[in-house]
Amino acid sequence: MNSYIPLLAITMGDPAGAGPEIVVKALNDPAVRPICRGLVVGDAGTMRAAAEIVGIPVEVHAVSSADEMNDGEMAMNVFDLKDVDLSTLVRGRVAASAGKAAYDAVEKGTLLTLEGKTDAIVTGPLNKDALNQAGYHFPGHTQILAHLCGVSDAVMMLVADNLRIAHVSTHVSLREACDLVSKERILRVLQLAIDATRSMGVEKPRVVIPGLNPHSGEGGLFGDEEQTHIFPAIEEAKQLGMDVRGPLPPDTAFLRAFRGEFDLVIAMYHDQGHIPIKMVGFEKGVNVTLGLPIIRTSVDHGTVFGKAGKGTADPTSLIEAIKLAATMCRIVRETRSS
Repeated sequence: MNSYIPLLAITMGDPAGAGPEIVVKALNDPAVRPICRGLVVGDAGTMRAAAEIVGIPVEVHAVSSADEMNDGEMAMNVFDLKDVDLSTLVRGRVAASAGKAAYDAVEKGTLLTLEGKTDAIVTGPLNKDALNQAGYHFPGHTQILAHLCGVSDAVMMLVADNLRIAHVSTHVSLREACDLVSKERILRVLQLAIDATRSMGVEKPRVVIPGLNPHSGEGGLFGDEEQTHIFPAIEEAKQLGMDVRGPLPPDTAFLRAFRGEFDLVIAMYHDQGHIPIKMVGFEKGVNVTLGLPIIRTSVDHGTVFGKAGKGTADPTSLIEAIKLAATMCRIVRETRSS
């Protein structure tokens, strides 16, 4: 029996949101405890307050190193950044100070994982407005991770149960997204997504690529991106040994994947991939960043300001993100040792 239990850096998210509360709930979940060790990265005082809000009697153990962790059953280890003033924190309100604390947690969690002190990073929800007010001008979590890891590009994958969707583009205008559909970009996303799907336990991923245009362009009648970029990418992928179908009409490609015919979908732009994943798994969707030198998963929702401080926020997405990160850690480890 494999005794390996990965150590995950779990960021608290924006302290003014419900992130700290769902972290407490997730780490106390019976499905999480046996599969990983969690090191929360953030402010210990904020995590103590969150435990009181949700009514879970954990013992917050502030550490400055993974070596100082307490393995007690009710211990919650926090790499304490000491960067939140609870006397001025207003839950449910955007603030630059909260945005800075959230960024600091991501930065430290990423560094710990890059250094091999933790095996993967699982991130709590951020607020883009708060980040921008704090001086961090990134369009999203994915770009922050790419910056911190020193990579020029990263790819977003969303996962809900057996539905996996990787994106050719994400946070750009729809007009710009159309221009970003290219043979080279599709092939890069395809290879990264196939590798990630294998690390999730699918040995030979079956992939479907939907078209960009209605009816996949209808032979050029509704657009020529399929003929110019998508079909050539699929043909080259097949020559490289990938099991790829398409371009199929978008309105059927996702349904067929949801029904189990395919293991992976390559969406051409943000909403094409986000809408189906939110429809089938809004509460349990997981965001995975591909193209990094580390494993990173995240909740697939925002800071839930409306429930901050009430103890009622749903931790399901974070629980699924933790479970997926632990699975990926184990499979990658087994693959490297075989």
